[in-house]
Amino acid sequence: MQRVEQFLDRLPETRWPRLWLVLLCLALWLPGFFTIPPGDRDESRFAQATRQMVQTGDYVRIRLGEVERNKKPAGIHWAQAAAVNALETLGVEDARDRIWAYRLPSLLGALIAVLATWHFGRALVGRRAGFLGAALLAGCLVLVMETHIAKTDAALLGTVAVAMGLMGRAYLNPSAFTAGQAAGFWLVLGASVLLKGPIGPAVPLLAGVTLAAADRAWRNRAPWLRALRPAWGVPLMLLAALPWFVAVTIATDGRFLSDAIGGDMLSKVGGADENHWGPPGYYALIFGVAAFPAAFLVLRALRGAWADRLQPATRFLLAWAVPVWLLFEAVTTKLPHYTLPAFPALMLLAASWALDPLRRAPPRWLHWLSMAALVGAPIGLALAAAILPVLADGGVSPVALLGLPVAALFILGTLRALRAGNPARSGLLAVLLAVPLNWVVLEGVLPRLTAPWISPRLAALVEATRPGLADTQFGVVGYHEPSLQFAMGGGIGLLRDGPEAARFLAAAPGRLVAVADRQDAAFREEAARLGLSPREHGVVSGFNYSRGRRVALTLYGVDG
Repeated sequence: MQRVEQFLDRLPETRWPRLWLVLLCLALWLPGFFTIPPGDRDESRFAQATRQMVQTGDYVRIRLGEVERNKKPAGIHWAQAAAVNALETLGVEDARDRIWAYRLPSLLGALIAVLATWHFGRALVGRRAGFLGAALLAGCLVLVMETHIAKTDAALLGTVAVAMGLMGRAYLNPSAFTAGQAAGFWLVLGASVLLKGPIGPAVPLLAGVTLAAADRAWRNRAPWLRALRPAWGVPLMLLAALPWFVAVTIATDGRFLSDAIGGDMLSKVGGADENHWGPPGYYALIFGVAAFPAAFLVLRALRGAWADRLQPATRFLLAWAVPVWLLFEAVTTKLPHYTLPAFPALMLLAASWALDPLRRAPPRWLHWLSMAALVGAPIGLALAAAILPVLADGGVSPVALLGLPVAALFILGTLRALRAGNPARSGLLAVLLAVPLNWVVLEGVLPRLTAPWISPRLAALVEATRPGLADTQFGVVGYHEPSLQFAMGGGIGLLRDGPEAARFLAAAPGRLVAVADRQDAAFREEAARLGLSPREHGVVSGFNYSRGRRVALTLYGVDG
């Protein structure tokens, strides 16, 4: 045990910090990366839209099937397409049909975020704290999950971490901030605009307004603002993103901007988009799980960080994290990953406090809150892993039960280091002990479930029934999830009801149709009226977690 403690204490001073962080990230993130099937709904929407870009060569318009997807810019689709094309060049068979190929930009973006947190964190909080903060960020459960989802948020975090790291350097030492660094700052923000519109630039904007108010910079033009060169930097940022926006506006006759701004962004601000509503304080309530295993250390550091707010580095990190957090608490639509842009700053604050020999002890209420996060989150994850196979598939999984002793080991090891008066060692040990828990949940449980993964099983049944069937020859009613579009190739018929399914089947020979149980009676009635004698080729049943209900899909065809 003493050797382990010595290793943990020396690790932040390693000669190869980037290598150790990369290895840590891979150990945390690779479980389930290749094996968890395509998820509903956003992941499959993004992946299928990218696959259609690769197939058609149209890298301007974003389409899902025949429908324009005017929600997010094309940056993530370009990154995913580049990953798919690179894999195909390297000889990976059917790369465009493998969901993990579309997840690679998410993994890369998260890795950039972790390395940027260490690289720029050195100037803000020191080498040791920078390493610890980066390791804490790598382990955060919300980031681990985002690396497994082929969409924008992990990639966006990478751009935000780099941009804010550069801004932090400008704030602490404006005289040494070069024009090249300023150009990098604005170009990275341009890339963030191509990933998720205004979200990326909003982070430094809110931080800048907060710093200007805290420093009373309106009386004397802030030197850090002059160092960033906004006079030519803002046009550079716009120039990086503008060509695609102009091209897509022309290609869609202006529909992209009207749909993206009026239909997507404003709906999230003014209403609960896609029923993802949450009250103010939602992100504070879920922080213990979202930031697991680092949450307990962040909570213990809050009082000390606020007390040290006059220190330039601490002030910058608070100005980075707090306004962004409050912004997303105020927005009506809430999803666990929305506050990710604040996480690098929170992890660096926690690491700085943990390594400060003069650190202030947390108040009693924060102490007990941190203990609840340290103990409750791993127990909750382990229990969820053990119960999920029973609820989903009706059976006990021996692998899933391993989560319980792993969670116990996590709690005992982390508490031991914390009670020894070494919160930094406790935080690093927590991240390392989260690795086996990730393997149990993400590799041992989720990919092995049957009920949630309806789409790949239905696609396999279709292939076994009619090998090589064109996607346009397949229709479905009662289950319109994007994962089925990705599994089948995208051009499937999304039918309104049972009678339409019967007419689809009768319209051409060789077709197949999958009918959900709720539409089965109406389908059979219309088929009889049309003189059809549908033949059952099998049933796929499971749990549609997007709608929160079970569904059984019967595959029908017509002989002859």
